Amino acid sequence: MKKKAGKGALVLVFWLGVWAVCALAVGRELLLPSPAAVGRTLFALAGTGDFWRALLASLGRATVGFLLGAALGTVLGGATALSRWWDLLASPALRAVRTVPVVSFILLLYFWLPTGRVPTAVAALMALPVVWRSARQGIAAADPQLLELGEHYRLGLWKKIRLIYIPAAMPALAAGWETALGLAWKSGIAAEVLCQPKWAAGSQLQISKAYLDSPGLFAWTVVIVAVSLGLEGLLKWTLRRWREGEEP
Repeated sequence: MKKKAGKGALVLVFWLGVWAVCALAVGRELLLPSPAAVGRTLFALAGTGDFWRALLASLGRATVGFLLGAALGTVLGGATALSRWWDLLASPALRAVRTVPVVSFILLLYFWLPTGRVPTAVAALMALPVVWRSARQGIAAADPQLLELGEHYRLGLWKKIRLIYIPAAMPALAAGWETALGLAWKSGIAAEVLCQPKWAAGSQLQISKAYLDSPGLFAWTVVIVAVSLGLEGLLKWTLRRWREGEEP
């Protein structure tokens, strides 16, 4: 663990050095602010209540969107894997959702929903097909011998789901949830940039751009990337602890 942390710190220092050298070579803060300038801006932002209010609002929207998309995707993944009719009805629509650019969803939903709800809806739509595909593939990979044994003991559908399908689907589902969480956060921020709710990290990005505030733009970008990495790490840790608790 300490070795990994040490390597991570070295990598961070290296790229900060590259950034500092590039900023010095460019020589224009408007085009490429230095790490020191971005750090000062970030420190100043973190001392304001508006910063935390905007960040927490964005986190709330993305989290709700992810949970909605993940829950619906998990259910539909199970339904389309176990039911031919559900597969026939739902799978083409979900495949279509995967192919639509996120910007198209943002612009379409902008006309239908209040600006504060568009990021949540977009995050849900981005998470939905990813989790659906993972759940469907995981359930389809259930051990045929276990299914045959379940038939032999006349297990009902719900017992099969709990004892056979869910354990079989968990590795694929966990990977799908991790990917979907990152997509939900990034697509939610993109929706905020275009829709500009009053309190939102994406709105602050757009404001920084409008005022040619490069250090502010970079500072918010650093925050968004850090939150994305933190969310994915937290989900991985939660899933690992859950799996450890399930082991005998």
